[in-house]
Amino acid sequence: MISGYAVYVLWLREMKRFMRAKSRIIGSLMQPLFFLAFLGLGFNKMAIPGVAPGVNYMSFLVPGILGMTLLFSSSMQGLSVLWDREFGFLKEIMVAPVGRVSIVLGRIAGGTTTTLFQGVLVLLLSLLMGFHLTHPAGLLAAFFFMVLISFTFIGFGLIFASLMKDMQGFGIIINFIIFPLFFLSGALYPLKNLPWIIRALSYADPLTYGIDGLRGVLIGVNSLPIIADFLILAGFALVMLFLGAWFFEKSESV
Repeated sequence: MISGYAVYVLWLREMKRFMRAKSRIIGSLMQPLFFLAFLGLGFNKMAIPGVAPGVNYMSFLVPGILGMTLLFSSSMQGLSVLWDREFGFLKEIMVAPVGRVSIVLGRIAGGTTTTLFQGVLVLLLSLLMGFHLTHPAGLLAAFFFMVLISFTFIGFGLIFASLMKDMQGFGIIINFIIFPLFFLSGALYPLKNLPWIIRALSYADPLTYGIDGLRGVLIGVNSLPIIADFLILAGFALVMLFLGAWFFEKSESV
């Protein structure tokens, strides 16, 4: 049985932890800003092979950096599970008269809200750096893609957090995995520029569909139909959330 109050309490706890950690907020923005400043502004006036005519590199890059921000922030949400396990909080909530589904949903809700907050900040900063939307209505569609990206990689992070016991090891393994996912997604360059075998691997990457969808709704440039991007990404999100919740429930600590 799902307890709405339990979900709310766990969500509120994550919000307070996030808002109190000012360094966490600032740190989460530094890497995207470096990419936008040094790549976006640096290559903005260059003709990049494969980029649609009339689209400058800054416009092409922003959806990719937005996807990168969500990927990194969402995947690292699993670290909070290991932190709570290390200091005993996980055991305390597991012995409470609350369904484990509610605990998982509370963590997912908190993680999604914090990653979306970071994504929105990156998008607002990119507007100040010269990014232009094709149509303001695209922001609403972009929000749904951002939610699906967050769901997908929060589930991904929960899987690894449930299988591991060491916080340092979690960070090393997650970084080892998410960097290839980032580079395979076409965040920095058009996928058509890649060799066919690498391009084939990129279509097994959920982030590929998230970034392609974001480009479609924000700047009107996409490789696949937007509805196809949305449905495929939604499928990945459902699978990852199910697996993340299942591994979380089956982990030794719970």
